[in-house]
Amino acid sequence: MVSADPKADFSAGVFLIDKPVGPTSFGIVRQLRKLLGIKKVGHAGTLDPFASGLLIVCAGRAATKMISLFMDGEKEYLATLCLGKKTTTLDPEGELVGETVVGFRSAAEIEKCLAGFRGEQMQKPPMYSALKHKGKPLYHYARQGIEIEKAPRAITIRELVRIDGNGDVEGDFPELRLRVVCSKGTYIRTLAADIGDVLGCGAYLTGLRRTKIGPFSVEKAIDGNLLPMIEERDNVLAGMLSVEDVANLLQ
Repeated sequence: MVSADPKADFSAGVFLIDKPVGPTSFGIVRQLRKLLGIKKVGHAGTLDPFASGLLIVCAGRAATKMISLFMDGEKEYLATLCLGKKTTTLDPEGELVGETVVGFRSAAEIEKCLAGFRGEQMQKPPMYSALKHKGKPLYHYARQGIEIEKAPRAITIRELVRIDGNGDVEGDFPELRLRVVCSKGTYIRTLAADIGDVLGCGAYLTGLRRTKIGPFSVEKAIDGNLLPMIEERDNVLAGMLSVEDVANLLQ
C-alpha cells in the first residue's frame, strides 16, 4: 500500500540506483523527488545520458551532507571504445570528426599502450565537461565553439584491463572493452581518446557502465526503471540505505 502522504514515513536516506541508458542524472534525481515527495535530493557524481550504472542519490538533509564523501571515492567502470573514429565530445553524443581504418593491432601492442596509462598521471579535462569557468560549465563554451584550456589534473588509474578476450584486434573500426578502476576526477572519455591517440588510430567512448563507487556496488542497486512508477515506492524505499549504515561503511 502506497502512503497517501509520501513525506509521512521518510526523513533521509541513501539510494543506490542502477541508472539506465537514456535519462540524465538530474532526471533520476527529479524522479526520486517526485516519488518521495521531498525537494532535498542530490546525486554524487554525474553519469551522462549514454552511460548506465551506479548513481548514488542522497535524499533528505542528513543524507545530502554526505555527497562529498561519495565523490571522493574510487570508481570502477566498464568502458567500450570504438577504435579508428573521433568525435567532438569524445563520446557518442558528439559529431564525427575523423576516421582512420585500424586494420590490425596486436595484443602486445594494446597491452603496451594500456600499461602506459596505469598509475599516477596528469589528465587534461575534456572541453565538454561540467567543470566551471567563470561560473559556467565548460560545455557551455564548447557548444559556442569557444575553447577554454583547463590545466591537467592529477589522477590515478589503479587498474586498466581488457575484458574482451585479450587477443589481437582487427577490422576497420573494431571495439576495445576495458575495466577501469580510477580515482575521482578521472574522465573515461578522455582516457579513451588518449588510448586511441597512442595506438595511432584515434578512438571514442561508445559505452560506459559504472559498477562501483567506493564500497558500493551496482549489484545491490535499485533498478532505475522503477522510479517513475509511484506504485513501486515501497520497493524503492525497501532498498534504501540509512544514513547511519552508510556512515559506518565510509569509515
